Amino acid sequence: MPGIILLGTQWGDEGKGRITDLLAANMDMVIRFQGGNNAGHTVIAGNEEFRLHHIPSGILYPSTICVIGNGVVINPGVLIEELERLSRKEIRTDNLRISGNAHLVMPYHIVIDKAGENILGKSKIGTTHKGIGPVYADKAYRSGIRVQDLLDLKIFRAKLEESLKLKNSIIKNVYGLEPLKTEEIFENYKGFVKTIGKYITDTSFLVNKYLDEKKFVLFEGAQGTLLDIDHGTYPFVTSSPTIAGGACTGAGVGPKKIDEIIGVAKAYTTRVGSGPFPTEINEGIGDILREKGHEFGTTTGRPRRCGWLDIPILKYSIMLNSIDSIALTKLDVLSGLDEIKICTSYEYEGRIYEDIPPHQTIIHKCKPVYITMKGWKEDITAVKDFSDLPDTTKYYISEIERLIKVPLSLISVGPERSQIIIRDRGFKENILRKNKKPLLVL
Repeated sequence: MPGIILLGTQWGDEGKGRITDLLAANMDMVIRFQGGNNAGHTVIAGNEEFRLHHIPSGILYPSTICVIGNGVVINPGVLIEELERLSRKEIRTDNLRISGNAHLVMPYHIVIDKAGENILGKSKIGTTHKGIGPVYADKAYRSGIRVQDLLDLKIFRAKLEESLKLKNSIIKNVYGLEPLKTEEIFENYKGFVKTIGKYITDTSFLVNKYLDEKKFVLFEGAQGTLLDIDHGTYPFVTSSPTIAGGACTGAGVGPKKIDEIIGVAKAYTTRVGSGPFPTEINEGIGDILREKGHEFGTTTGRPRRCGWLDIPILKYSIMLNSIDSIALTKLDVLSGLDEIKICTSYEYEGRIYEDIPPHQTIIHKCKPVYITMKGWKEDITAVKDFSDLPDTTKYYISEIERLIKVPLSLISVGPERSQIIIRDRGFKENILRKNKKPLLVL
């Protein structure tokens, strides 16, 4: 099964980075297919913590090719800072490849993003102010600037000058801010080419070549299913397709080349920014989950909103993505609670909804319907085998599987690479088939 998609099933922040890190040890290639530096993956390896925004988590394995696909939007300054941080930790980056068809985040995108959110006030989306929405808008409007344009500075300058005519008019006349200077932007981006130019290529040919040769390719998703531009809780979503279908368009491969789809779900639910959140707990248990789970955004540092596990959301994600199995993360965070709840459906005006409601008003105002079970007090962070978990923990997992009708193949009981219980023998044999040594010996 050479083509494997790994993606989030909730509102992002599910812990995809550490699952990608686990799988990357057995992959020939890891490709990021959507989003920008508005998303972040944190990988903990021994005493080292790596916060990655553009670069796939597989970068820690020097023999794994890491690809930033055409569906990603790239801030070259941020990418270079990330490369430099890895270099300082003696992590090789010569295995990186960047799609020339990926679009560039420009300074005016960031200015417009921030200014637009400020004007919206209480109605703001809750963006990360990284310019992601405006650059995807330019891409759809066919006025974007792509990575490959950096390789011909004459073309790049012409596109920049044309774009700034409109953008500066908006910046000045709509937002009342100082217009940006063409020469300053041009010189900055001209300098970026010296660092990232060597990585730029047509990555779609490379990815397809690896798949045709039956090499193992992992498609690494950012954000989560409920943030998908079409299928998420619109308008409180990201600006790109986060579901499995987006992996094909964002990497340049056909759907028949995908063999396995793994969804990542947190043992509870979180989201950052505005938007509906039926199982949110505003204080008490919510604060405990936030502190114990270190629920603060990798990109922004914002505290995440926390709540109980939401089954209708998981079932929706499984349907949209054709998910084969679930990797459950942060199960250890629930240790110590007297009781644990799972949302099985929603109630609105006397009607029960077992699936995501068809209208945004309902999901904004519905009430969660819970089942409650006994919690566990034991520390499970050292458990290596499913059979050694407390009975109440095993019951919690079995209830999730009963409700979603999909197996939990991986269970994370801590942040370290070694703190993952692998339940599926086929998963071990077919996916974790190699024993590649990481660059960091842990």
